[in-house]
Amino acid sequence: MLTRNQEYAARIYQQVKQLADKEDKDKCKKYGSMSHRLPVLIRTAGLAQALAFVEARGDAGGKKLLEDIAIVLDFKGKEALLESSRGAELPEYMLLTRKVLAALTWYKRFAQSVLSVESGAAEEDGTK
Repeated sequence: MLTRNQEYAARIYQQVKQLADKEDKDKCKKYGSMSHRLPVLIRTAGLAQALAFVEARGDAGGKKLLEDIAIVLDFKGKEALLESSRGAELPEYMLLTRKVLAALTWYKRFAQSVLSVESGAAEEDGTK
């Protein structure tokens, strides 16, 4: 039996590895950069607002990250994740926030190790 962290690590590694193999460097860089920034956004603005922000920005890397998070957390898609973050009661919202933050820890690690994207990479080249 795997822990939730082990399950997240295995699934997220596959997603990030597949992204690195199939997508262009710019999309990978935006994906990795958002993986680093999203936990901070969630802690400062809250889950629903942070996810809505990423969705509204419209960049392909951020939207792909939302889709991948939704899959790892067993939602049918990013729309279901966004809807759940907007409509959940407080205990469910807090649990969802913890799960998203736990998953994002692995996205950050694999962004560094697989995609070679460090924190602040998008800001350095002006592609926020």
